[in-house]
Amino acid sequence: MKTHQYTVSITWQGNLGVGTKDYTSYERNFVISADDKVDILASSDPAFRGDKHKWNPEELLLASISSCHKLWYLHLCAINQIVVQTYQDNATAIMNEGDDKNAGQFVCATLNPVVKISQGDQKLALALHEQAHKLCFIANSIKFPVQCQATVLKAP
Repeated sequence: MKTHQYTVSITWQGNLGVGTKDYTSYERNFVISADDKVDILASSDPAFRGDKHKWNPEELLLASISSCHKLWYLHLCAINQIVVQTYQDNATAIMNEGDDKNAGQFVCATLNPVVKISQGDQKLALALHEQAHKLCFIANSIKFPVQCQATVLKAP
């Protein structure tokens, strides 16, 4: 079995001069960095005093699930002679915050890819979403269900 290792750096940028003196004395902003890549400006969700204009960890998790699925799907289409012209996914997820006794957690995610193909079998193109889901490293690593409600259209 081949193993891959990934490294990222998270640098907090929210110290307003007094550190984390209290819950309102700091910003949640941070930068995600990795060698030879563009930095990602991030924060917490606005519900947790974050910056709504920056990516938050919850969105990044959902983006990871969606993009992993897409990459496997495109690979499967390519090896099955299905020519994809466009792929757009408007993924959604639901997270419960939890309470004093239970930590919050994601309860589900739904991928909604709309794919246009110009060549290949439309039924097979739809079925390959299930196979892509089974192969997705990210989906296989999480404990909440991920559904895929795909649409495959023939390009004109």
